[in-house]
Amino acid sequence: MLAKELDLSISTVSKALHDSHEISQETKDKVQSFAKLYHYKPNNIALSLKNQSTKTIGVIIPEIVHEFFSKVIQGIEEAALEKDYKVIVSMSNESYESEVHNIELLNSGAIDGFIIGLSKETLEKNNFEHIQECINYNTPVVLFDRVVDELNADKVIINDVESGRKVTKHLIDCGRKNIAIVTTPDYITVGKKRLEGYLEALNEAGIPPNENNIIKFNGGKSFSKTLHQLEELLVDFLKNNPDIDGLVTVNEANAVAVLRAARQLQIEVPKQLSVVTFSDGIISKSTFPSLTTISQQGVEMGKQAAIALIDSIESTCPIKKVKTIEIPTKLILRESSSFKST
Repeated sequence: MLAKELDLSISTVSKALHDSHEISQETKDKVQSFAKLYHYKPNNIALSLKNQSTKTIGVIIPEIVHEFFSKVIQGIEEAALEKDYKVIVSMSNESYESEVHNIELLNSGAIDGFIIGLSKETLEKNNFEHIQECINYNTPVVLFDRVVDELNADKVIINDVESGRKVTKHLIDCGRKNIAIVTTPDYITVGKKRLEGYLEALNEAGIPPNENNIIKFNGGKSFSKTLHQLEELLVDFLKNNPDIDGLVTVNEANAVAVLRAARQLQIEVPKQLSVVTFSDGIISKSTFPSLTTISQQGVEMGKQAAIALIDSIESTCPIKKVKTIEIPTKLILRESSSFKST
């Protein structure tokens, strides 16, 4: 991107390319010369169609493995249909490059706005220029689930800190004293916040946090390979820490790995080890034992994201105040966490 190469803001580059009086002649000459050298052309098709409604929403999700994202899409489509909007869904497969490509492809006049769940690589790179460019060109954007403060866009989230506190407190209320957590690297915002909630619950209960009980696992793109890797890691962890009696995981796939590791080691769930997780998809309902989980209300999240985006698309107000919509969560009690001492 020109902005990155020239160490200028996207807004400055855009104005320079359009010969704005707000930009010095020296900067305009620099930007325009660089653009000519690298055969850069602004997306004139997209610019020419910005004032023409396509009645279409572009949705970019990180992956389809987790049922949560499917539920979000369902909610988006339900709300869009009510307003006579169509939905185009693409998947980044947790790749920054794919996310950029999908945005460029859809933003060529095919859509009126985006609903985006950021990929892991985008969060790791901490590079959001491709989304900021959409915002600068007045393409409405709504972020959901994985969001960042750097982008001045509407956001639809759950309270991940409170939800992490809630599931951990449930384990403490079940009589668990030595609780571990399987979470994500800190650059993935939802995992970081759920970890904060876990630590809050331990502190409230007077249980000293133990760094060794915090497992930060960065799953790959292959579900089966990721599950196997985490299972092996957890087998070693539980062997070396036989006093662990509770485990929080930040998604259903990780919870499955916990159950499989426990089965390998003949650890009884929930008698010896209570397990709680997030999402409340078909996996949570179908495992044995079934999983206690936080319902993230994916359908409602999708509906609210679509409503917020359509409101932005159809707004006639020149200055729009961005908002954060928080979806309430619910703790669903199942077999994996109940425990009665004998």
